Amino acid sequence: MKIKASQIRKGNIIEYNGELHRVIEMTHITPGNWRAIIQVTMKRFRDDVKVENRYRSDEAVEKAALFTKDYQFLYQDNDLYFFMDMETFEQIQLTSEMLGDDAYYLVSETIVQILLHENTPVGVELPGVVELKVVDTEPNIKGATVSSSYKPATLETGLSVQIPPFVETGDIIRVDTSTGKYLERAK
Repeated sequence: MKIKASQIRKGNIIEYNGELHRVIEMTHITPGNWRAIIQVTMKRFRDDVKVENRYRSDEAVEKAALFTKDYQFLYQDNDLYFFMDMETFEQIQLTSEMLGDDAYYLVSETIVQILLHENTPVGVELPGVVELKVVDTEPNIKGATVSSSYKPATLETGLSVQIPPFVETGDIIRVDTSTGKYLERAK
């Protein structure tokens, strides 16, 4: 599927020189009165080599043909993450490099969509919101009523987020997986 270079986003998987690459950084450059340029840094799947390329903003780029399938996250063993196909019960594994920061949102039994290219897993699509337990944060200070003040917290997966002062260790909170920000306490 062809897309314009201006539609490239971080995390997209594109075909470049006949190979799959994951976009790790994208910068839109507009030098004065010249045409806009899209500077893309990507990693080649085959060997994790970083590649940089520039595109004109209206240039066509081949987005990889991927399909998704529901999998349930089972467990983590060192830097391997194990998932089970919800239909066939077959298990696959992804490395921590393939998951990147998405690994911070995986807790046992989470349903995710695995991105597949020709039956080879290349990444995951997380649910929009996940519920995670707060394992470490500063205690609540009595009388601290300023609603705009936040404190740091570490969640069960190792993710660090800013939370309101009334949230305490042991609480379950909802986190937006696209921004990594606190949404609310789980009910």
